[in-house]
Order: sequence, then C-alpha cells, then structure tokens
Amino acid sequence: MELIYAAAVGILAGSGVWLILRPRTFQVIMGLTLVSYAVNLFIFGMGRLTEGRPPIIDAAVAPDPAAMADPLPQALVLTAIVIGFATTALFLVVLLASRGLTGTDHVDGRESES
Repeated sequence: MELIYAAAVGILAGSGVWLILRPRTFQVIMGLTLVSYAVNLFIFGMGRLTEGRPPIIDAAVAPDPAAMADPLPQALVLTAIVIGFATTALFLVVLLASRGLTGTDHVDGRESES
C-alpha cells in the first residue's frame, strides 16, 4: 500500500514539474495543480495510512492512541484543497487577462515557431 501511495505522489510531482517547465501558461497552471495534489497526498500520508481506525479519541473504542488515525493532516489537506481551488481560479483569471493584453499565452512572451 505504501509503495503504491509513494509512486502516486512521485508520478504526480514529476508530471507537475514537467508541466511547470512547459512554455504555455495553461500547461504551467496544470503543472502547479498537479504539484499541489502531490503535496496534499504527501501531507495526508504523514497522518499514517490506516484503515478502519477512528480519527477522534474515544476510550471505549480505541484506548490505545497508536490505534487511531491522526486528524491534523486530514484538516490540513482539506484546507489546502480549498486554497488550491481559489489559487487555480485566480491563475485562470490572470491567464485570460494576460492572453487578452498580449495576444499570446507563452510564459516567456515569444510565439512558437510552427
């Protein structure tokens, strides 16, 4: 389970970095989104990958603290998802404004030679 989880985080991060290095702004935005997802999965994984464990202390159900899931990474990831959506929406508005003002969607301002 941990190996598949680590591979998913690595593939998302690698794909995101590759897209960030592309010349078009939409690809850069998608790359930032993928890196954001990779970081969210990484933070979520820091809360221990457990199945069927309660996230809140309940002495009757789980007297051992090691038998519980950690709720802090779950709360952090939920907050990061909301902030990520807002940031992506802001990036898209800036992309549309930049495209309207410059007439190109290249990050460096140059047109492609095709």
